[in-house]
Amino acid sequence: MNRRQLVKGMLATGAVTLAGAGCADSGATKTGKLSIGQVSKSIAFFAMFVATEKGYFEDEGVTFEEPAVLGTGSKVAAALKSGSIELGGGVMTDVLKLSETGDALSLVADMVDTYYIDIITGTKFEGAAVDASLDERIASLKGKKIGITGPGSGTEALVVYLFKKGGMDAKKDAELVNLGSEATAALGALKGGQVDALSFAQPLAQQAEGAGTGTTYISPCRGDVPGLQHVSHGVMFTTQSVMKKKSKEIAAFQGALVRARKDIQGGDSAEIKKLLAAYRSGMPDSALEALLPLLKEEIRATNGFPRSSFDASVAFHKASGLITKGPDYDQLVPANLREA
Repeated sequence: MNRRQLVKGMLATGAVTLAGAGCADSGATKTGKLSIGQVSKSIAFFAMFVATEKGYFEDEGVTFEEPAVLGTGSKVAAALKSGSIELGGGVMTDVLKLSETGDALSLVADMVDTYYIDIITGTKFEGAAVDASLDERIASLKGKKIGITGPGSGTEALVVYLFKKGGMDAKKDAELVNLGSEATAALGALKGGQVDALSFAQPLAQQAEGAGTGTTYISPCRGDVPGLQHVSHGVMFTTQSVMKKKSKEIAAFQGALVRARKDIQGGDSAEIKKLLAAYRSGMPDSALEALLPLLKEEIRATNGFPRSSFDASVAFHKASGLITKGPDYDQLVPANLREA
């Protein structure tokens, strides 16, 4: 039994089923295929999983193989640039840095409208308490080993930004350890003391707390870092040439995502919890419960990019020194995704 069959079986045994999903008989015709790669299995791509498991992509008329998990945003960007994938799932860090090199890109969907990466400390971490000021907590990271997914990633970007805010240089005043995007390896490194802290995307913080392995020390999404609570971060993007060539497929992809987003926003919580458990198997129930309200806050009902969120992302990347000149909103965001 494959994963999709398993999830459908789980849902069928509960109070809710896949029957009456909403648009099963939408009349859409098959438009074609897409090739997709994504940086990780963070919550940014949970809506894709929901749309896949509930058959929304097929309904809308687009198919694709299970997206390759490439581990770092730089690998996603490289794969998109080489043409080995047509849609990339990553963070705005990847988009802005690639755009700065002159590549003609187009955003496809704002997957998570917050900086959904957290700083997670291990049980033996020595430093200011979680309820201390942000400046005190940043200072406590000096000299520590901090696990990130890799260079040029959104996980590195947050550490660089925080250290700069604290008057430090992350590459001189800390040891950044490249761990890749695999959650098990990252949690193992934190538990085993190979790193003192992690900078990783949700739901790793919830997993660490649920397992008693770590504590959410600095979290932009809960308002710890001014300017990062409402910001375009987790995104799907492509090149402008693919956008023109595969416009029907991309429109179908976007339509399926909206259906999944609406389920996450207003659907049955028990169903969403089961899908989340299947998406990130092995998470403790406490972690699943902690994530449910976050999903509703962070995954909006539309694919659009609020201008304020886009501008906040550009400002963050400029402040951290990752880009020198941000692209224009109208340059990267298609007309149908622009929101005031």
